[in-house]
Amino acid sequence: MNSSLLENHIKKYSERIHKDFENYLQDKQEREDRIKFYQSWTKDRILKIDEEDLYEYISKLWAMLIWGNKHYVVEKLVNDNSLATVQKELAEFIWGKDSVDKRWDRFRKNIKGMGPAMMSEILCHVYPDDCMLWNRRAYVGLNYLGFEGLPRYNYQLTGKKYAELSESVKVIAKELMKEGIEDITLLSVDYFIWDELQVEDNLSRIHSKTKPKDEPAIDKEDNETSTFIHNEVRDKLADIGQWLGFKTNTEIKVAEGSKVDTIWEATIGNMGRVIYVFEVQTKGSIDSLILNLLKSLNNPAVQGVVAVSDASQLEKIKKHAGNVGDLSKKLRYWDYTEVLQNHEALEAVNESINRLGLVPEGF
Repeated sequence: MNSSLLENHIKKYSERIHKDFENYLQDKQEREDRIKFYQSWTKDRILKIDEEDLYEYISKLWAMLIWGNKHYVVEKLVNDNSLATVQKELAEFIWGKDSVDKRWDRFRKNIKGMGPAMMSEILCHVYPDDCMLWNRRAYVGLNYLGFEGLPRYNYQLTGKKYAELSESVKVIAKELMKEGIEDITLLSVDYFIWDELQVEDNLSRIHSKTKPKDEPAIDKEDNETSTFIHNEVRDKLADIGQWLGFKTNTEIKVAEGSKVDTIWEATIGNMGRVIYVFEVQTKGSIDSLILNLLKSLNNPAVQGVVAVSDASQLEKIKKHAGNVGDLSKKLRYWDYTEVLQNHEALEAVNESINRLGLVPEGF
């Protein structure tokens, strides 16, 4: 970490507070209100949560700003996991007796539809002295300060890494306290990161098309990490489709004996449906993937199929699919790192537009 850089920004931040103390007090009150709200959801209360309660609980999260229709997220969360599972796992995640790293890994494994941004925000609101808020802005700010070993993608943010990051961010909290700034928690550190460390060239660099030299190939990862990559890419493909105006779904049967990772679906007037199929390959047989995609083409609504993997495996898939006539004509290839980068770019666009509040959510 670049200590002198941090010191300079803390001094600027302190000067800004003194110049506009009323705004600082408003931010302070906002933090207190958010902490009070989320701490009021006890374990017993979460175990009795219904779908409307769940909407009230997660709709207030900043991570939900990327969604114009927050009811869609809640409905999908319940449909993908069941309300009973959400109740049980959310209560254990927040109020369980295990260490935060173990609770984190359990929740990531058992719940679809809530990623690290939402998870860390909830923990930061309930445990503001011990748990940091992790999102794209946190990555930009900490990377700018020279923090090492930052997770670039969600699959890299294990429970152990999250606990380490929370401890690292406490260094910033201590430096803010040395400057005499009051009300310092890891939640207030997030405000500092947001206000002071969003340097423009860092924000643009995060969406660079240049692939990092150390970007791992999927087939070199262990089985557990491979599963995390698979699930993250599968779910983000669904998000991208949803943001582009498609109806999306994951783990769905499109033909007899063919269950695929993600689909994008559009209805064209009264003429019927158009479906695009995505299969994410992180491990297992390439022949199985090809057979699965070939079967999906038996559905006349399927207009295109896409294999998603790392560069090395995509080349293998191309060779295997080259002699499969019908499939080779419709099969497209998408590097999983580009999927993640495109998701980040669209996420930023949606967040910015939704902040304007141009379209009311309605009932």
